[in-house]
Parts: sequence; C-alpha cells; structure tokens
Amino acid sequence: MGTHTRHALLQVRDVLNADPDRFTSNFYLRLFATNPELRELFPANMGHQRAMLFRVIEYVLETVPDRDNHPRLLEFLGQLGRDHRKYGVTEENYHQFFAALMREIAVTMGDRWDEDFANVVSQAFMLTTGVMRGAAHSAPGPATWQAVVAEKYRLSRDLAVVRLKAAQPLTFAAGQYLEVQIPQWPRIWRHFSPSIPPNPDGELEFHVRAVPGGSISNSIVTETQVGDVWQLAQSHGTLTVDTDRDVLMIAGGTGLAPLRALLIELSFRADAPAVHLFYGARYPADLYDLSRLWRMVATNPWLTVTTVVEDDTDPWWSTASDESGRITLERVQGQLADAVLGYGRDWTQHQVLLAGSPEMIANTRRRLLIAGLPASKMQHDPV
Repeated sequence: MGTHTRHALLQVRDVLNADPDRFTSNFYLRLFATNPELRELFPANMGHQRAMLFRVIEYVLETVPDRDNHPRLLEFLGQLGRDHRKYGVTEENYHQFFAALMREIAVTMGDRWDEDFANVVSQAFMLTTGVMRGAAHSAPGPATWQAVVAEKYRLSRDLAVVRLKAAQPLTFAAGQYLEVQIPQWPRIWRHFSPSIPPNPDGELEFHVRAVPGGSISNSIVTETQVGDVWQLAQSHGTLTVDTDRDVLMIAGGTGLAPLRALLIELSFRADAPAVHLFYGARYPADLYDLSRLWRMVATNPWLTVTTVVEDDTDPWWSTASDESGRITLERVQGQLADAVLGYGRDWTQHQVLLAGSPEMIANTRRRLLIAGLPASKMQHDPV
C-alpha cells in the first residue's frame, strides 16, 4: 500500500486519538439518532462498548497500510464478525454503522477532510465491514444457545460452581472459553471457561469467583438461581494439549477450570502425555477443587499435581502428599513461578499451559522466559 495511504490513515488515527472518548460518544449519538432501533442492541452503560470500538478502529487504521499484517487483520475481523452474530446484527446494520462512522470521522477531521481522505478511509472501513459481514454469514451453527441453571452452590463467600444443561450440545473444545450472558445483566457478555469438556448431553460447569467491582461475577455468585436461563455464544481460545511431549500446566485460582477440562478429556485417551499441574491460590482454603484432583491423580498415572499457596496462615495447613506421591501439598511462601522454578526439574522441553488472572499469567510467563523456557512452547489465552 502506498506511502500516501499509510500517511493518511495514520493521520486520521492521530486526530481521533486526541480525544477517543469524545469521538466514540459522538459516534454513538449519531448512530442512535439516525437509527433509534439500534439502541436496544447495546447495554445501558456504554463505557466498555465505546472503549472496545475505539480499539478496533485504531487497530484497523494502523494495520490496513501494512500488507504483511493483512492475514492477521482478516482473521481478527472475521472473528469479530462471528462474535457479532449474538447481537442479532443484520446486513442493514453494517451499512448504518459504516455511514455513521464515516460521517463522524469527517466531522472530527474538520477542515482537513477532503476527497483523498474520504477515499482512503472509506476503503479501510468497507474492508472492515465486508469481512465481518462475510464471516458472520458463513459461520456454522446457531449464533447463540440457551442453557438452564440446573445446580448452583457456593464453595465460599466469593466462589460458586454453576452447572447448566443446554437443549443441544454446544460447539466448543475443552480448554476454550465461551461468551456468556446472564438474565440479571441483559446485553452484557462476559467470558467464562467451562471446567468440563463438551458432551452429548449439553452439560456445562463454570467456576466463578466474585471479583471486586465485577458486576457480572458478583451477580452469578450471589443471585444466580436454579432455573435461570443463560445465553451462550461464540467459543474462543487456543489452549490444547500436544500429546507428543510432556506438559506443564500452571493454574491460578479459577484459572484451573480450562485446564481441568483438558485433564478430564485426556483421562479418556490412551495416548495422554505426562502432565504436571501446579495449582496455586492465595490461601489454602482457596484451593477449592482438591478432592476432584485427588481422584484424578488416583486413576491417571500420567498426572502429577503440586498445590501451592502464597500465605499459609490457615492453621490446618501442613506439607502432605497422597500415597502415590503424585499429589503434593507444599508449604511454598511465594508465587506459582517460585514453586515451578524451585521444583528442581528441567521444563524446557515441556509444553507449558498457563491459566489464571492477567497478573498471574504475565508474572509467571516473564519468570519462565528469564529462566530459559522458550516462548514458542508457552500457551495462554489473551490477557
């Protein structure tokens, strides 16, 4: 793509970056004023939506001029189009979005806007909406599924297990996460990882911890009841097990869920590799799934589990292990990375799967890289 086009798109990006919140607020005012029926597709609080929209616009303006990154851009836009199916977006809605976006960019650019800018920017966003539209049309299966809460119980003040039954089997793979909408917060979607693999009966299980300021997670822990109907949509994530090499799994808190689903799936296979799971939490009582892990270790000789806590103030806590020696409760004062690197084993040839909070993933990955573990063998979902 020519230098002129690159310069024009980056100049538009810089102008919009001067006040992103004002631009996105004005864009949605324009979109809803000309198409009031679209307002019901969006949540009442638009703050998160505006931030997400601007990140997409900025990414498109930066990436379109770079031909080397076009495959990644097309993959991103395709996924975005498939994701938007759950909102009920129609062909006409894409045209309405494009018209409002072009008009708002023109107004924001002011006197700088001319025919050259209009041509370059319109081509970029015609590509954007075209790829999204095509991906949505070609996506297999329904846009959403319904699942009914069959059981919900709280393991602690801020942690709940929710089990659901869908009317039909869902399309996802063990280790992936799903988009979830609960009835208490319509039109707001969050990502949760099933803790069991997909199955013909449409059964699902989620482990949800209420986080400070987290409206959805707090509602699930405190308000969800048997009989509630959840909406489920697109699956995401790339956590998979390479059966050709040994596997190191590192889970923090409810990050155990996707790795647990992978372990359950492996337990039905004859070619399961050797897996060592490090499962960590702040306090011993937060290691909520120990009994299930203990049973899995007892019946799967390829699995070893080491549990780790940062603070061992619980009075019952002590170093112990099961008779096989393959599940160990360790008095580790520190973080998961301390336990992994202090274990006295060479992990450099292992596949490494990380799951947990963004902070835990970032810190653990950094420590492993410094210790010499190759980045190419590490997998985690976006943080």
